[in-house]
Amino acid sequence: MKRLAAFLIITLGAGLAASAQQSRSLKECIDYGLQHFGSMRVAQYQVETANQQARQALGQYLPQVSGTGNFTDNLKLQTTLLPAGFAGPEPRRISLGSKYQTNLSAQLTQTIYDKSLLIGIKANEANQKLADLSVRQTREEIIYNIASNYYQVFIVQQQIALLKDNLERTQQVLNILKLQRDNGVIQPIDYTNTEVSFNNTRSQLSLSENNLALALNRLKYQMGLPQEAELTLSDTLLLKKVPTVEEANFSAQSLISYQKANANLDLQRLQLLRTKAGYQPTLNFSASYGTLALGNQLADGFRNFTGFGSIGLRLNIPIFDGFQRDAQIQQNRLTVMTQEEQLRLNTAAYQLQFSNAHTQIQKSKTNIENDDRTVKLAQEVYNITTLQYKQGTKSLTDLINADNSYRQAQSNYINSLINFYQARLDLEQSQGSLLTFYNQL
Repeated sequence: MKRLAAFLIITLGAGLAASAQQSRSLKECIDYGLQHFGSMRVAQYQVETANQQARQALGQYLPQVSGTGNFTDNLKLQTTLLPAGFAGPEPRRISLGSKYQTNLSAQLTQTIYDKSLLIGIKANEANQKLADLSVRQTREEIIYNIASNYYQVFIVQQQIALLKDNLERTQQVLNILKLQRDNGVIQPIDYTNTEVSFNNTRSQLSLSENNLALALNRLKYQMGLPQEAELTLSDTLLLKKVPTVEEANFSAQSLISYQKANANLDLQRLQLLRTKAGYQPTLNFSASYGTLALGNQLADGFRNFTGFGSIGLRLNIPIFDGFQRDAQIQQNRLTVMTQEEQLRLNTAAYQLQFSNAHTQIQKSKTNIENDDRTVKLAQEVYNITTLQYKQGTKSLTDLINADNSYRQAQSNYINSLINFYQARLDLEQSQGSLLTFYNQL
């Protein structure tokens, strides 16, 4: 297996040296994605939105000041009829008011007590916590998606390297068979069968190269890297040393999904309390001051202002609302109960996901060890069979079978490798340790 790994590493290293593309390790790809992928900006906008909502909620408990001003031209004044004896022996019709009127005023209101608003301010902490959790969840999603696609690209590159090696070995066999066919040592069908195998491998190589292009495009997208940008991978340690599987521990509280659901539940409980607080009285202070100018000439409407002002308290006591608030309370209570039950169901699902991921990684580790031994045995059989074929003690069929077994063993190992890396990612995700995984890269 060391020869296989060394070959793949040398092949990949040669390709990197010959290319002007920018090489990135897994950690560098994740670093780039955390800075450039759009979902991170969206999450940051959500944090800022939560901050502004907190300011808005606090502002409802701060003084509210407003000013108004208006100018009125009474084109036709209202008239009223004075009864006889009040302003003369006969009834008299007079106009009330002035033709021009200017009114400037300012109003201030201050909430003294409103429990509903106080609970709303308290909900800001949970709302901001939820926004912060969304940022962390987005980071974990980016880490998971980039790592998964990075492994896909890396494994396809190894498949391409193996296929090229197989093509080279098959071409060498074809050269020998051609001479033997031309000299009548073997039947033409033997050469044709090997040529068919060569063409099949070449078709697989073409398909793998296409898969590599698609995998690179997916990786660029997950990184936020432009599709036209060139990208190669620089991690060659993935084949040198398979990560060890440490004992995994599960705690639902460490999962972002659980924490977000719990924060949402806290918000819903606060909403229930806020609805209940609607039954309590509210007390507000108000003050106003203004100035007024009146006159029947236009200039009089902007001079000789007379001031006025007032202060007061307003107490509001809810008495009966047709049971509307009670219905809202019941709805909020049912929502809380629903979310509590859903959180219990999700916790069981998280436990199942963790158990499956733990089982899968143990199975993948066993498969890698078995496939590693199989590759070594298949390579040994192939080398011995090749030597014996050259010595004339083994048939061409034996050589072809040994070659096919070696190829299959290599392919199985590559598949086991990608399954292992994917299983490790799934395990990290299921136990909420993707950020730790990233920091240890």
